[in-house]
Amino acid sequence: MSGPLALEPGGAADDTLALRLADDRTIALRLPGRSAHQDAVDALAAELTDRIGPAVHPYEVAALLESEGLAAEVVRDTYGHPDLFSLAAALHERVPRSFPEPPRPADPWRPDHVRCALRGALFALPGLAHLLTGPLWATGRGVAALVVAGLVSWAWGQALGHRAYLRLASGPRECGRTLLVGAPLGAVLATAAGTAVAGSGPTALFVAGQSVYLAGAGVLLVLGRERLLLAALVPVVAVAAALPWWEPGALARAGIPLLSVVGTAVAAGWALTGPLATAPAPGAARPRPVLSLPYGLFGLGAGVLVLLEGRHQPYAVVVLTVSMGLAEWLLYRFRGMSVAALRATATPAGFRLRSGGILLLCLFAYLSPLVPAALLTGAEPVGLLLIAATLWTALLLQAFGTAWVPAVVCLAAAGAVGAFTLIGPGRDLLVLSLCHGTAAVVLGVCALRTLGRPSAHA
Repeated sequence: MSGPLALEPGGAADDTLALRLADDRTIALRLPGRSAHQDAVDALAAELTDRIGPAVHPYEVAALLESEGLAAEVVRDTYGHPDLFSLAAALHERVPRSFPEPPRPADPWRPDHVRCALRGALFALPGLAHLLTGPLWATGRGVAALVVAGLVSWAWGQALGHRAYLRLASGPRECGRTLLVGAPLGAVLATAAGTAVAGSGPTALFVAGQSVYLAGAGVLLVLGRERLLLAALVPVVAVAAALPWWEPGALARAGIPLLSVVGTAVAAGWALTGPLATAPAPGAARPRPVLSLPYGLFGLGAGVLVLLEGRHQPYAVVVLTVSMGLAEWLLYRFRGMSVAALRATATPAGFRLRSGGILLLCLFAYLSPLVPAALLTGAEPVGLLLIAATLWTALLLQAFGTAWVPAVVCLAAAGAVGAFTLIGPGRDLLVLSLCHGTAAVVLGVCALRTLGRPSAHA
């Protein structure tokens, strides 16, 4: 009808009429006869709005109602519909479509903050054993022997750790067997190399103790048993903390570190019993040993770089060692932020830009705390920062499976610094900074090119 008043149908699914007034206002008039049923349907729609909104078809609403246990009698008597599908269609029409955002997936690379901090401490605490035993072997050949043995242990440990992780893909038993064979062999090789420099005498015993400790510590770190390693180091830490007030004798200086060495070896053996007791993996593939070679070479090159810097700046070695926990934490954060960047970008160029920003952010976060640490310890900041940037970028590339570039670059930088140290006129900071800086820049460019591709993060 027309005129100042007009009645219009309220909709196919509504038992209402809309009364339109002359001033364009409308009043909804409910038709008699099914008002109680309509109210019940409205109440049910309001109750299930959040669950009906995402439904794209009335059949999904019907499945929801069926899961709620609505009987046919209830559908007819309470809601006034002949069957469940009719009620579902009415509800689907009443409730507007709403598609909530999917839940944000958990970060697969979320780091364990406590574990990273603990590992950083565990890298530094063994140095207290050298502080205790130093008066017993502090000769020219003694220092050289421990350095040579340490380099062999460092290189071997890097390669063994990588191979153990590869074997872990085949099962814990294969990983345990790799460590059970490789760790003692590494200790023997390091001891032999150090003894060849030191000759027979008390220093050879300290070389053997250091080699056994590093082998056992490597096993515990690969297996994630950091707390066991910390417990083994308690005697050394306790006695070293008392040095300002107590002067231990020769027996204590040798016996306390020996106690920690034995404890580490026993803890490593006990930690291996679990993996070795598991069932062998059927048909497990054995990766080629050459795959772990670049990791060992990187360990050798990185060790030479750090030790050469430590000849003139001993505290630089301490700062770098303590910072390894932060370095490991930032490796996890880089991977987590890169995964988030993959979800947030739609083009390769956009991801490359974001990846470069993440790399610079993580590098800045790693280097920033080293500046006050260098100033407090008296270490030269420029060289320390350049070595730190080189090591962290190399570890980042290794984490993504790029191993030969970090190994070659670090070995080349170590060779250049070593050659200049031997034949150069003193310690020229400009030349050393040039060597370290070139290595850092080359690795940084490689990281930008390699990790700026989305396929590297798949």
